[in-house]
Amino acid sequence: MYVTRMCWYVMSLEVWIREGESQDSLLRRFQRMVQVSGILREVKAHRYFLSKEELSRLKARKSARRRRRG
Repeated sequence: MYVTRMCWYVMSLEVWIREGESQDSLLRRFQRMVQVSGILREVKAHRYFLSKEELSRLKARKSARRRRRG
């Protein structure tokens, strides 16, 4: 048994169940892989269309926030 997660582009994660492993630990491993791979970040970033102007505005806002934090 394996669990596969596909994104809107070709990127998939597979988690194979280990001998004697519970489904809870399998799910935890899968969720950790999703977090580490950054799939959710990508999906959230492409949730809706942003024009180039909006992207540059967001980029400048993030940069200013980073500079303020030090």
